[in-house]
Amino acid sequence: MKSIRLFEHAVTSLTDRGIDRAEVERTLTEPDAVEPGHAGRKVYMRRYHDTVLDQAMLLRVIVEETETEIVVVTVYKTSRMDRYLKGKQP
Repeated sequence: MKSIRLFEHAVTSLTDRGIDRAEVERTLTEPDAVEPGHAGRKVYMRRYHDTVLDQAMLLRVIVEETETEIVVVTVYKTSRMDRYLKGKQP
């Protein structure tokens, strides 16, 4: 696995949105789906149970990949799984 580095914005997003960094790392290693993003970025997605909200959520991790590392640009969670995973298997 490549090393994982977080932009400062991603670190702030984790804190502001109540997302555990371990959930981000698990999404990168065990995604439900990966899609192309804007400007060559990738979007990793994984369903998980959010303990803060006590409900099923979808974590979306937007990254830029190099040969040696995965750089997390931003991360957010949403309850609108059908919007992002439509037609994709879990």
